[in-house]
Amino acid sequence: MNDRPLELGLDTFGDISRGPDGSLQSDAQTIRNVVEQAVLADQVGLSFFGVGEHHRKDFAVTSPEIVLAAAAARTTNIHLGTAVTVLSSDDPVRVYERFATLDAVSNGRAEVILGRGSFIESFPLFGYDLRDYEQLFEEKLELFSLLLDEKPVTWSGQTRAALQDADVYPKTENGLKAWVGVGGSPESVLRTARYGYGLVLAIIGGSAARFRPFADLYRRSLAELGKPQMPISVHSPGHVAETDQQAWEEAYEGVAELNNTIGRERGWPEYNRLRFQHDVGPEGSMYIGSPETVARKIAATVRALGNSRFQMKIASGSISHDRLMSSIELYGTRVLPLVHEMLAETETAGIR
Repeated sequence: MNDRPLELGLDTFGDISRGPDGSLQSDAQTIRNVVEQAVLADQVGLSFFGVGEHHRKDFAVTSPEIVLAAAAARTTNIHLGTAVTVLSSDDPVRVYERFATLDAVSNGRAEVILGRGSFIESFPLFGYDLRDYEQLFEEKLELFSLLLDEKPVTWSGQTRAALQDADVYPKTENGLKAWVGVGGSPESVLRTARYGYGLVLAIIGGSAARFRPFADLYRRSLAELGKPQMPISVHSPGHVAETDQQAWEEAYEGVAELNNTIGRERGWPEYNRLRFQHDVGPEGSMYIGSPETVARKIAATVRALGNSRFQMKIASGSISHDRLMSSIELYGTRVLPLVHEMLAETETAGIR
């Protein structure tokens, strides 16, 4: 069980949403909206704001660090990071340099969550062969781990040019916090432990309790490797409104639209209300409902996994900016204290 104080955060992919008249907003307006959402998240006391990297028309953000730098200039306390940085199709040196720069402009609030990504558009876009999928991530994660030491690096591999005593700048003042996002394979969990990164479990299907073996494997592997215990976070989709019914109605159209768009590419069945009701229920992966409903589900997840952070992924498809802002406000002002209250009651009762 985790002994770290629980943090609540938000993730967004910069989904293209609809404006008040029902028309799709521009990429530019969506990006400006994301910055406003980060500012509000800071104001209501949330701990983390993550921005995803995608290279397809459904999402506006391809350069999260630039969006995060804009947010850094207008926020004070909230940590700013990615959800995720697709390391396989990027260069580890450039990723380090960009995040070290973000860390400077944010006064030490930058974090990087590294991953392979759930979409593959970046691979052909930047000239990478999908046949090298595993090797690209393994080698680049190894190199990034060396860069985090902020000392001259000597490294060689097959996926980029070798480095010999290469020093990389800028240096951070207190180091860069780094995580790996994992979709749920034991191999990925073991790799994350081996390199000593924090673990982000991306739970986008089924109940959080199903991921308990991965959390246990991660902690056990760190111990066996003689590494300190590192934090675990959970990333799952959600939306908050005053009542369950309101939250469901506001979220359904966007959730269904996004699922069907991706489903047509991947051969999924058509999304429907029955599946949605399962997804928002106790055994589903979506945290959509009233503040009380969402808080109960987050508290149950923490009890099951012992995670020290929960990152709610907001903005699925067509949810409008004003509804997202309302959701963020409720998440910070009502869900956050409710979760802490519920977990405190659990501790008092001696339930672990």
